[in-house]
Amino acid sequence: MHEIHLASSVLFEIAGFPVTNAILTTWIGMVVILVFALTATRRVQLVPAGVQNVVEGIIEGLLGLVEQVFQDRAKAERYFPFLATFFLFILVLNWMELIPTVLGGIEVGTAHGPAPLFRSANTDLNTPLALALISVIGTQIAGIATLGIVKHAGHYFTFKPTFEGIIGTFVGLLHIISEVAKIISFTFRLFGNIFAGEVLLIVMTFLAPYLAPVPFYGLELFVGFIQALVFTMLTLVFLATATVETEHAH
Repeated sequence: MHEIHLASSVLFEIAGFPVTNAILTTWIGMVVILVFALTATRRVQLVPAGVQNVVEGIIEGLLGLVEQVFQDRAKAERYFPFLATFFLFILVLNWMELIPTVLGGIEVGTAHGPAPLFRSANTDLNTPLALALISVIGTQIAGIATLGIVKHAGHYFTFKPTFEGIIGTFVGLLHIISEVAKIISFTFRLFGNIFAGEVLLIVMTFLAPYLAPVPFYGLELFVGFIQALVFTMLTLVFLATATVETEHAH
């Protein structure tokens, strides 16, 4: 059993850019998603079968959820690629912690000693933080693109020289603070759940390597799915809120 560290291990450098075991796992996850997408779209049939059936089921299910929140088919289709990519990317990275090599089955020598070749990307705080920033900043960009910068600012500031306007501006400042809180919440929710799951699997594999880890693998499959869904659904709700008129939002 390898030592558990919060920081990822640097494996090598490319043009001075350090490549960690978490980054390597992220690249592999991206290749998995790309291969799956190419396989599903290679031979599209009028009557779906096989992989095409699975992909269409996933798309219809996610698109239905998005449409229920937006209550607008056109808007749902506009933001669906962003949300679906979020969901699939996080899901694949979460489930990759279940691969034995990700849990330290293969170790390589580094400048700081031996380190696992692969590491679940979402157990590196940088990946959840990057996803949280994309979610929050992307939501703001979508709001500005849909409503315009003035109307979108109405979610945070009320430009009226009245008592109601002052209260609205104060509430808007609280909304700005909540945007920062979203980044922190998103980051540590995803990181904490996936990191704790990896620690649990490593410990159970060390204590009883054959039968005891099996139910925990099933549990982590479920947790990985739920965390990807929660992250995506929260982003969806924030998108829906950011892209409506201020009067309607209130």
